[in-house]
Amino acid sequence: MTQKILHTPNRPAAVLAVILFAIATITYWDASHMKVRATYGMSASAASYFVAILFVALAIGHLVTAFKPSDIDVEAADWMAVGWIGLALAGLIGSIWLGGGFILGSTLLFALTARAFGRKALLADLCLGAVIGVLVFLVFNKLLTLALPQGPLERLF
Repeated sequence: MTQKILHTPNRPAAVLAVILFAIATITYWDASHMKVRATYGMSASAASYFVAILFVALAIGHLVTAFKPSDIDVEAADWMAVGWIGLALAGLIGSIWLGGGFILGSTLLFALTARAFGRKALLADLCLGAVIGVLVFLVFNKLLTLALPQGPLERLF
């Protein structure tokens, strides 16, 4: 007689799958409401549709992982770290939305994500994030001539 082994779903993976599906839905909806279309090449909406498809693929992968039987014990999620990363993303989005620009947003993203991974040197991470943000801005804006969100710091360059 075979014995049936009960499998407990991996909750963090299932939660992330739901979040990724929600992000894919929002991205798809946003792309479908874009008014500006490219006269040649790939438009911004096409890139957004592609990103939405990638989010769906990631969500499906997380669902498969969540319900796939495994001999490996699932570790408890570090929800404090998840919260710090959520705050980092909110800082990036808020900075851009409120006119702070790319450099400020990427500085917050770097420093708060470093905090999520356990680093406690916030001032050093803010400085390092600012340097990286400036370098990335200069590469994209000056070298590649791609526009990134402008704020007071970006106008200095």
